[in-house]
Amino acid sequence: MKPVILMAAAAALAFTGPAFAADHQVKMLNKGEKGAMVFEPDFVQAAPGDTVTFVVVDKGHNAESIKGMTPEGAEPFKGKINEELKVTLDKEGIWGVKCTPHYGMGMVALIKAGEATASEEAQAVKHPGKAKTKMAELLAQAAQ
Repeated sequence: MKPVILMAAAAALAFTGPAFAADHQVKMLNKGEKGAMVFEPDFVQAAPGDTVTFVVVDKGHNAESIKGMTPEGAEPFKGKINEELKVTLDKEGIWGVKCTPHYGMGMVALIKAGEATASEEAQAVKHPGKAKTKMAELLAQAAQ
């Protein structure tokens, strides 16, 4: 009788997994705690299966994955200007994010899904202007 109870409990837990997935809110702002044109927070520690919702607080922003900064096999994403975007983190890894019109001004974010580290490809991506320094800081934070 006990093996049947254990199997039923295991099956119940298997089907409740997605119910525990978190939704991380990231605001797109003209001005935040770290200055002008920012994602807040700009670093998200998540688990595979979680979602990240990019919320429009100030107009003129979007969220787009940075080429070369997505986990292997993950689909890149690109939101429209002034529209909320919800992204499901279907793979473990590092996700680089930019606001297309404000990328050079340093409007970038980094999502770490699981315990992965940044790939050599992700670390080698060239970023324009202030995004270069900002992304280096975020990658260092993800490595901790």
